[in-house]
Amino acid sequence: MGYDTIKVETRDGITVVTVSRPDKLNALNEQVIDELTKAFLAVRDDASVRAAILTGAGEKAFIAGADIAVLATCGPVAARENSLKGQALTLLLENLGKPVIAAINGFALGGGCEMAMACTLRVAVEGAKFGQPEVKLGLICGYGGTQRLPQLVGRGRALELLLTGDMIDAAEAHRIGLVNKVVKKETLLADCEAIAKKIAAVGPVAVKFTLDAVGAGSLDAEATYFGLCFATQDMKEGTAAFLEKRPAKFQGR
Repeated sequence: MGYDTIKVETRDGITVVTVSRPDKLNALNEQVIDELTKAFLAVRDDASVRAAILTGAGEKAFIAGADIAVLATCGPVAARENSLKGQALTLLLENLGKPVIAAINGFALGGGCEMAMACTLRVAVEGAKFGQPEVKLGLICGYGGTQRLPQLVGRGRALELLLTGDMIDAAEAHRIGLVNKVVKKETLLADCEAIAKKIAAVGPVAVKFTLDAVGAGSLDAEATYFGLCFATQDMKEGTAAFLEKRPAKFQGR
């Protein structure tokens, strides 16, 4: 499948999706959102892919936000449609059934921060910057930031960031729980791939059920998914391998 605004590469069961508009700091527009949606639907539906990484091209930005030149021409109806499309993409990332790691190589602002928050895990370089500056444009978040930021960092800290539009650096983002890890720029993709490979080595069905249970947010759902594990070949293989003191060979069934 060909793309114009993103690049997609799969190796060893890990798909790397790169937003490639470095001249626009990888800003989001309708085409980027459409192409990201198609790429991650393909990741979801490919059983050979165990994990994905989302990153940005160039040295400056992960995704610097929405394309302001486009937003400036929108009316209320078109703006709402834009928001719904972006939200659909973030929901896809969040509910993919496979881990998506955001490799944040620079600015993650506005819609870019929202895309990162929808990912399963976030790894940032030391120079990365985060923020939801929409209020400075007379706007609010449109891709789920008002919901996910409080879940990640707490209501009070989230409201401070959402209402002031202030930027924070990677160290502060790590301190408040917005990112999982801060790494050197030179090792960003390698560090993300190491995490992805570690997850890819465990039971794929268990990974999916864990993500589903966390997303469901209830103990009853956890018990249901726990029970469903016992109907899988992965569970039988995993327990047998443990008892036989050998590495498990999971098939994702």
